[in-house]
Amino acid sequence: MLERHEIDSFLVLAEELHFGRTAERLRLSQARVSQIIGKLERKIGAPLFERTSRRVSLTPLGARLHAELEPLVRRMDAAVKRAIAEAKGVEGLLRVGFLGSGAGELTQKIMDTFRSRHPGCEIRMRETHFADPLGPLRDGEVDVLLTRLPVEEPDLTVGPVVLAEPRVLAVPARHPFARRRSVRLEDLARGTVFGVTGPAPRYWWDFHVPPKTPSGRPIPRGQSVATFQELLALIAAGQGISPVAASVERYYARPDITFVPIEDAPPTEVAVVWRTAGATARVRAFARAAADAVRANGGPARY
Repeated sequence: MLERHEIDSFLVLAEELHFGRTAERLRLSQARVSQIIGKLERKIGAPLFERTSRRVSLTPLGARLHAELEPLVRRMDAAVKRAIAEAKGVEGLLRVGFLGSGAGELTQKIMDTFRSRHPGCEIRMRETHFADPLGPLRDGEVDVLLTRLPVEEPDLTVGPVVLAEPRVLAVPARHPFARRRSVRLEDLARGTVFGVTGPAPRYWWDFHVPPKTPSGRPIPRGQSVATFQELLALIAAGQGISPVAASVERYYARPDITFVPIEDAPPTEVAVVWRTAGATARVRAFARAAADAVRANGGPARY
């Protein structure tokens, strides 16, 4: 069986391909690193590295061992960290990202539920933007998100839905649609909507701002936007129209934009989302608090 210091020495040397830098990272002497690697190769029964006076490289066997061993060690370390966090209980800092108005009026109830159960855990909230709704979560800048669905990512877990609401069409106050009591998705083909800058998943933006009507007619897309305030400013300036959540009229009302109900648009939902590999005790506790707040509310918040 391999010992942990042998595995660590192998993985670091496979990354650095330099005995000096490997020794510095492991806080060992070069001679000790060379000794450990030599012992490991004798256990394996074949060289794992090619060594010359100028360079170090992996042998084909070493490369295969690294490809199989590195993800196993990474998962093992992550499991140990999660176990330690679980043993310590729910304390420390929980960073919560939110898109737009988050869970609407249910946001405060979720936070209150979590804080009452875990007074030793601090919550720090951060706004995210639709140009990159999932980036801060993946980059580790937040631990959990309150964000709009759909989220169909293999590395992310979608938890309880906390808000469900209809959609409206935001149009300039003098737009012909502004005089109508409602519109249908087919009407969008008569206007120009917006694209998005940034790495937002295409399926995500297409759900919120569809590229085609239900009958297949293309919906023209004009300028791309990066923030919600930019979207509203361009709508007010007559540069286009856009479907938005109905709650936008409550939280972002302005005299130069009219919000017209869309009769046949599917509702938009907000859910709790987190990295599957980052499901710490704090994250799971937050998801439970959100689910319990929804249950106490009789279901997701409604507009």
